[in-house]
Amino acid sequence: MGGFLSFLRGKPRHDDAGLGVYRGWVDVRSRDLSVATAMEDDDAGFGPRLVVRRRVGDPRKAALEAAAPRPRVKREPYYKEALERMRSHDKRLGELASLVNLEEEKLAELRKAAEPPKEDLSELFTPLTAEEENEVHNCLFGRGSSTEILALHEPSNIEVSREKFRCLRLTAWLNDEVINLYLELLKEREAREPKRFLKCHFFNTFFYKKLACGKNGYDYKSVKRWTTRRRLGYELIECDKIFVPVHKDVHWCLAVINMKERTFQYLDSLGCVDHHVPRVLARYIAEEVKDKSNKEIDTNTWHEELVDDIPLQQNGWDCGMFMLKYIDFHSRGLSMSFSQENMEYFRKRTVMEILRLRAD
Repeated sequence: MGGFLSFLRGKPRHDDAGLGVYRGWVDVRSRDLSVATAMEDDDAGFGPRLVVRRRVGDPRKAALEAAAPRPRVKREPYYKEALERMRSHDKRLGELASLVNLEEEKLAELRKAAEPPKEDLSELFTPLTAEEENEVHNCLFGRGSSTEILALHEPSNIEVSREKFRCLRLTAWLNDEVINLYLELLKEREAREPKRFLKCHFFNTFFYKKLACGKNGYDYKSVKRWTTRRRLGYELIECDKIFVPVHKDVHWCLAVINMKERTFQYLDSLGCVDHHVPRVLARYIAEEVKDKSNKEIDTNTWHEELVDDIPLQQNGWDCGMFMLKYIDFHSRGLSMSFSQENMEYFRKRTVMEILRLRAD
């Protein structure tokens, strides 16, 4: 009804805009004056359009031309236009791809040149000679008194009997005597060749037990005298790394205090994690440095480094051997490039090194 009333009143509807233009031109058909060829259509919801004025000779014809629908220009689908554009750039894209490949090759060469030389680990896996194999076999399986002392380390007063050596058989757990004597040999190795090895301190297997046995699981006083300068010849603050063997009933683990990088590591050949041990050692090293070096260090700012890429044992008896090799490789500044397959060899090599009282 609203549209019909609008029609009666002479006001065109929005959808009769063309008819309105036509009627306007008819009204002025007899006049020779300037008329609009484009109109504003604000009522239709569009913004104002440019109005161009010109002299019109035939208003009726002009009105019909203005009202006539414009022919639609047929265009190609968009995807075809895009395809054509892509084809025109194919050659250029091919050139760019070649340049990218060339740059990647150059970058790979630069990275290779910047990489540190590969570690020479050959001496760590040097096969035993036939003579050494026989010596190891006689030590572990030969006849003789089980109490016979086969190795005596006078500086530490550690002795290893034939019976104690048997812990280095394939399926046996390592004992305190073998572990502690081997750590003494590592200490002597570093003193013998200081430029070849990191400056480290090797606590024995009794240290952590003593430190963590107090009423509240911590007792610094019980180990305070273990690390005097008179006894060691140095202070722990001067070390690169400090190694702490940790024994948990029937399992050996290792804690490492990295003094240079200010981190704590806990290495477990079963892949387990223990946050308590690093916290105990953080408290210890702060008190130790204060007591021996009269310096304050805030171990709260140090980091506990989670190590998840270490070699792991695949049986129930090689934890002690893994712990010793963690220490050995760490003290060399080497990545731990060994596995369960090397444990039999390492056991034999450890026998030889303890028998000769020299670690290489």
